[in-house]
Amino acid sequence: GWRLGFACGPAGIIEYMLKVHQFGIMSAPTMSQYAAISALRNGDKDTEMMAESYNQRRRFLMEAFAEMNLPCFEPYGAFYVFPDISEFGMGSDEFCEKLLKSENVAVVPGSAFGKSGDKHVRISYCYSVEELKEAMTRIARFVDTTIYRAAERKCIFHPIGQR
Repeated sequence: GWRLGFACGPAGIIEYMLKVHQFGIMSAPTMSQYAAISALRNGDKDTEMMAESYNQRRRFLMEAFAEMNLPCFEPYGAFYVFPDISEFGMGSDEFCEKLLKSENVAVVPGSAFGKSGDKHVRISYCYSVEELKEAMTRIARFVDTTIYRAAERKCIFHPIGQR
């Protein structure tokens, strides 16, 4: 990578971060330093275009989840969505594995973010709109099939009139 970044925080914490950092890396590569200077001086239009592109992708995903009736909190500070998969009757690890095997779409199990995330999956929208459209088509197909199968399981375990 470019090995360049910055941190903001309380002076006492930054002081200790610098102590750790200075032994992990001498300095950012010269190429990265010049790139950062250029980006800070001339990058506003690029940043605006990138922000609009991410916003377009986020809106697309939120609309796709709404069409699938999958609840999803709309993020405004990241490029990940975290749709709720609790209606499928399985944990996020199982959901992700089945999605990968049946539709060749990889998403991150919410369980990777703690116990409360297990009924969610994380999906990045750092991809092109075309790639996201293909992925969402496959996810929608999987969701339709899985909802049907989850309903079948409920019928098996909950005979009519005994829900």
